Amino acid sequence: MTQSPPSAPSAAVRFEHVSKTYRSGQVQALQDVSFDIRPGEFFGLLGPNGAGKTSLISILAGLSQPSAGRVTVLGHDVQRDYAAARRALGLVPQELVFDPFFNVRETLEIQSGYFGVKNNGAWIDELLENLGLADKAKANMRQLSGGMKRRVLVAQALVHRPPVIVLDEPTAGVDVELRQTLWAFIARLNKEGHTVLLTTHYLEEAEALCQRIAMLKGGRLVALKATSELLAGTAQTMLRFKTDAALPPALAAQARVTGRLVQIKAHHATEVEQLLAQLRQAQVGVEDLEIGRADLEDVFLDIMQAPAPAQGGL
Repeated sequence: MTQSPPSAPSAAVRFEHVSKTYRSGQVQALQDVSFDIRPGEFFGLLGPNGAGKTSLISILAGLSQPSAGRVTVLGHDVQRDYAAARRALGLVPQELVFDPFFNVRETLEIQSGYFGVKNNGAWIDELLENLGLADKAKANMRQLSGGMKRRVLVAQALVHRPPVIVLDEPTAGVDVELRQTLWAFIARLNKEGHTVLLTTHYLEEAEALCQRIAMLKGGRLVALKATSELLAGTAQTMLRFKTDAALPPALAAQARVTGRLVQIKAHHATEVEQLLAQLRQAQVGVEDLEIGRADLEDVFLDIMQAPAPAQGGL
């Protein structure tokens, strides 16, 4: 009797009731977190500082053990079948970690060796070219700028062609050119079938790139939806403008102010007219006035400020 080949795992990454405590249970970093990331998905993991994102990524990468629960990568348990799980994973960490004794190409060749990948020169060349590192291939790691070191970290994570790519704040503190270069290359890999998990504080990146988004707050999962559903779930209109004047107290209490940029929620057209009337009455001069839909940052702030739902209510 001919046996059928094993079916592909239904999840590229699976978190099953993951909890993590520190200091002998005094600090609860994660509380019963469960969700799947589908094969080939571009998935966003968002949350404020201290929400538990780093703890979850550390458990996924095998750098930390969960206090409870289980994590798998393409069906491989990250604790019991750690070798297969780590071969399937490419992690770009937040920290700039590098070996100062090697140049860029040597660093990638050594990383290939860690995973037992031989004759990898053509792929290393492609990585160097696509990440803008071709002219730095023979430069010592110590000679590189912070942005260039970040590019090398991305290349290291991809050198063994992992089917699952984890990007932990990959564009934090880097220039616009690197962001554009990185996202063009990662988007290409995603279209070719690679699963991508992204954590970022740049919510415009998550809105543009991610098909689904999970949000953590206080170690708990408080949102898990398609990006389009998160955005469609708010009927709010946002009034956006720039001003050098002080807002009247009634408007200041409901506005989000970033430097000269002011954003105020409005639920319908009549409320927009009322807000504009209040600005005129207070003689607040405005520039670059826009009326548009709420974006992911607005949705994120609403979710973070709301009481956390029960885990089973997502």
